[in-house]
Amino acid sequence: MRKRYAYALTAVALAAGTLTATVVQAEENGDERLAAVLDQILADERYDGSQFGLVVAEADTGEILYDRGGSQRLVPASNTKMLTSAAAVDILGPDYTYTTDVATDGRKRGRTLHGDLYLRGSGDPTMLAEDYDALAAAIADSGIKHVHGDLVADDTAFDGVRLGTEWGWDDLSYYYAAEISALTVAPDTDYDSGTVIVSVEPGAEGEAPTISVEPETDYVQFDTTAVTVAEGDETSVGIERRHGTNTIAVTGQIAVGDTASSWMTVGNPTGYAADVFALALERHGVRVHGDVRLSQPTPEGAKTLADHESMTLSELLVPFMKLSNNGHAEALTKTMGVETTGEGTWAAGLSAIEEFVAELGMNTQVQRQADGSGLSRWNLIPPREFVNMLVAAGDAEWFDTWYASMPIACQDERLDGGTLRSRMCDTPAEGNVHAKTGSLTSVSGLSGYVTDADGRELVFSFITNDYIASSVRDIEDAVAVTLASYSRDGGVESFSVPQPSPSTEDAGLECSWTKSGC
Repeated sequence: MRKRYAYALTAVALAAGTLTATVVQAEENGDERLAAVLDQILADERYDGSQFGLVVAEADTGEILYDRGGSQRLVPASNTKMLTSAAAVDILGPDYTYTTDVATDGRKRGRTLHGDLYLRGSGDPTMLAEDYDALAAAIADSGIKHVHGDLVADDTAFDGVRLGTEWGWDDLSYYYAAEISALTVAPDTDYDSGTVIVSVEPGAEGEAPTISVEPETDYVQFDTTAVTVAEGDETSVGIERRHGTNTIAVTGQIAVGDTASSWMTVGNPTGYAADVFALALERHGVRVHGDVRLSQPTPEGAKTLADHESMTLSELLVPFMKLSNNGHAEALTKTMGVETTGEGTWAAGLSAIEEFVAELGMNTQVQRQADGSGLSRWNLIPPREFVNMLVAAGDAEWFDTWYASMPIACQDERLDGGTLRSRMCDTPAEGNVHAKTGSLTSVSGLSGYVTDADGRELVFSFITNDYIASSVRDIEDAVAVTLASYSRDGGVESFSVPQPSPSTEDAGLECSWTKSGC
């Protein structure tokens, strides 16, 4: 059961993890009273030695109601995705789709294609193995049974830079830091492109476990030293891709009756996609007699044999923002580069985002965006600039689509609540706060929209850096709940803020990044 801390709306003093109600002075009223409450929330000793900024404003007018440290440049983690997603829906449009196709410049004679077969990607981060299977089925249905040529994987819509600036090498095995390619595969409908799901099943006691991978692929190999132990014994399985290779080490032990699984990145997603497609061709009776070649362009004038169109951007925004999907952010960043300059690079995409957010009212002279997702610690954005963006976004024609993609406090469905699914339950913030989370080790943020007790819509941005406590998310929740409960006319409402479950605190990462159940 999650621990709950009860306190009153009047004010909050946080000390050593305990929230104690205090009384606001009678002469305080209106928004001065709100400032007093927020000041006391921020007095928590976990902030000693840390850096933080909190800004609250009216959504309609942009009037600042509270600003403490709001001009500080702070690492925003996944709050960065608000810039990337808003720019994408503005630049690309809500109906934007990706196309993945199969083409050839060869000639078909009978059941034989004389020439190369090109698998061409445009950046779709939602391609599943079943989509590649459908493309292979279409090739077989066209009557082709033999390809006297090579299978060529064309990922040239994007450049060959796979990893973002300042991504930690020790993150690269894990699916939240997958490599970026214009041609990739996702293993499930969370659409974690460039990853596989590794499953470990016990064998006979004393024997090695059985390892399987989804989707089926020969592009990764396994080095298994794990053993099966007796039922009831501890299961402690380690699964990790060895740095710079596609060898996945499975270590430790698994008890009879248990299972273990993990999402692992794949080095060079282009080759991974080509392998998944090649296996699909084999299943459908199409034999490629040549080699597999990677990262070469499809010739101009090549004839399209089969194609797949992705979901629309408005649909993609939901798993992207609700689950804080890093791969989606980076694919969209490079896609914006393609659409604005013809170059599928981080530099071109980030330039497009910068130009867009400047037009939206952010001061790009006081901030830096280094990637699309917020995984890089080179990102530096003041909370005040997030608030400027949130206010201005309310007038955009795409606002409703974008707002709907935000996580919502304590909404049980995973693609409704997202990374706020288990937070602020049984408080006035439940179903009210629509906000983007963000977290890395010693970095936490929450920025978005909330309606107060008077029906006034507010925007807020709260970012903390350099704390060494296990978490400050309950303090963020206390701020959000206070805003949701606040009335300028006074009135005291008692409520509780749940302490976030320990299962969501792994290494300070987004709960969706650790597959911990949010």
